[in-house]
Amino acid sequence: MKRYKVIYKNFKKVWGYADLETKEIFIDKSINGKKHMEILIHEICHLQNPTATEEEVVRMSIYITNTLWQQKYRRIDDRNHLPLQDGTK
Repeated sequence: MKRYKVIYKNFKKVWGYADLETKEIFIDKSINGKKHMEILIHEICHLQNPTATEEEVVRMSIYITNTLWQQKYRRIDDRNHLPLQDGTK
């Protein structure tokens, strides 16, 4: 399956980070809702665009988060019956 591993931990100074070597995403356990979506997207952007500046990643992640949030995307719908564009689920 083509996806990144997401690990939840307790952090004190950051909301999350992406490990470019292992391709793992670490997210603070305390966040939820729109902030969780923002940080998850932010860290995915780092992995997908490793040469992007932090400012570029922030801009991309906020734009994507606000668009998805406005479209009512939330973590409650876990249906997975339609394949992605590459044919995987």
